Amino acid sequence: MNRLWSAGLALALAVGAGGGGVAQVPAQPPADPGPPLSGYPRNALRAPTPAELKTATYVRDVIYGHRDGMALTYDVFKPVRHANGALVVNMVSAGWRSSWAPPEERQARYQALIDKGFTVVALYHSSAPRFQVPDAVSDVRLGMRHIKLHAADYGADPKRIGVWGASAGGHLALVAGVMADDGNPAAANPLERSGNRVAAVVAYFPPTDLAALLQGRPKAGPIAFDDKLYPSVSPIFSVDAGDPPTLMLHGDADKGVPPAQSEAMHVALDKVGVENQLKLYAGADHDFYVKGDPAKTDAYATDAMTAMVAWFESHLKPSSR
Repeated sequence: MNRLWSAGLALALAVGAGGGGVAQVPAQPPADPGPPLSGYPRNALRAPTPAELKTATYVRDVIYGHRDGMALTYDVFKPVRHANGALVVNMVSAGWRSSWAPPEERQARYQALIDKGFTVVALYHSSAPRFQVPDAVSDVRLGMRHIKLHAADYGADPKRIGVWGASAGGHLALVAGVMADDGNPAAANPLERSGNRVAAVVAYFPPTDLAALLQGRPKAGPIAFDDKLYPSVSPIFSVDAGDPPTLMLHGDADKGVPPAQSEAMHVALDKVGVENQLKLYAGADHDFYVKGDPAKTDAYATDAMTAMVAWFESHLKPSSR
C-alpha cells in the first residue's frame, strides 16, 4: 500500500509540473549489506576522516612476545586531547583469526573511545588457521601483562584497564578478565612475573563454554585441539568473586554463538557476586545482524557501542581498582 501511494504521489507531482513529465520511480529501501564485521556500526567501518586522524597518535608494532619465531604485537592509539588516563584493549579476533591492519585504517573503529579520552590498544594474537584457540588464549594473557606493565608509558593508569572484543574477541576479552592473575614470581619469562588483572570487561556475543559450543563440530583450523583442553580455555570455568565488572551484549537469535553462552556466564557471575549485565537484542543473529533490516542491524550495533563506551566510562574512573 505504501509503495502504491508513493508511486501515485510521484505521478501527480509530475503531471502537476506540466503534464509532460515522467513519473519518478519510488525510492527503494537500501540493500541489505549482510552482517557487519564484528558487530560494528557502519560508521565505524569506514576510513577515518583527516580530522579524526589528528585526534590520535600511534605507538606501532609493540612486540610483547614471539610464537614460532614470529613477533606478537599490539598497536597503541593515544588521544591527542583530553586523555582520561584509562586504557581499553580491543581483542582483534574473529573466528580466532587476528588480522592486522595499519592503525590509520582501524582508527574509526575506536573513535568513540578516543573521543572520550581513552587510550586504545589493538591486541593481536597468533592467528587461525595456523594456530588454535589455546594459542590465542596464551597470547592474549601474555599481551595483557605487557600492556599493564607499560601502561604508564602510554599515558595510562595500569589500574584502569578494560578489555573489549566481539565473538572470538569477546571470548578472549572474558579470558583476560576472569583468567587473570598477579604473575608467577618463579616464571622463566620475566614478563610472566607481572600481573595482568583488569578493571572492566565488555564482550559482544562471546563463546564462554567451548565444550558446549564446539563439541560435534568438525575439527578444523582454530578448533582442531584436544577436547581435554576445553575447560582450560573456557572462561565460564574460571569465574570467581574477584573478577571485574562485566557487560555482555548478544542477539537473542544468534545461531553462530547461541545466547545461552552469555546467559550461562551471566548466571555464573551472579552466583559469585560479580557485577555484570547481559543485554539481549530482539531478533538479532550473530554480529547483531537482522536479516533484511539494515537499519535495525545498524541501530543495534550503534547501541552496543554506546553501551560499551558508557561501561568503561563508569568502571574505569580514577577510583576504579
